Amino acid sequence: MTQSPPWSIELKRIDGQQESLASYQGKVLLVVNVASQCGFTPQYAGLQTLHQRFADRGFAILGFPCNQFGAQEPGDENTVMQFCESRFSVRFAMFAKTEVNGASAHPLYRWLKQAAPGVLGTEGIKWNFTKFLVSRDAQTVQRFAPTDSPESMVEAIEAMLDKKS
Repeated sequence: MTQSPPWSIELKRIDGQQESLASYQGKVLLVVNVASQCGFTPQYAGLQTLHQRFADRGFAILGFPCNQFGAQEPGDENTVMQFCESRFSVRFAMFAKTEVNGASAHPLYRWLKQAAPGVLGTEGIKWNFTKFLVSRDAQTVQRFAPTDSPESMVEAIEAMLDKKS
């Protein structure tokens, strides 16, 4: 169990539009820091498959491009979105480039790292494609490593979707 996220957090969509985290309240969320030039970039295909499979059941993927790991997301938002759409037909929610670690870490990531620390209780995100699965009531947050494929998360996602809040 964890403290509920601050639903008032503002998010900037990849197209520049502002959106509140509250627009996702009541959904099971998969929050992922992504990068276009990473060895894990092919996971975009699996993420899109999860989106197509579960979106109608109250599931949302939130993708946050991040350039903090090996400078593997050097492009601007337009470049990132063109890449995602042309290479992987991404249709899930994508947001502006975001810092996930350090003093400038986005408030959503500060909350996620506290709610679901990594190995040995460390909060820092180690690499691109770290995934956070958040229950509908935001009381359960699970962290998945970059090496965990989207396909390997199906059982955990289904369990959260089936759970009555």
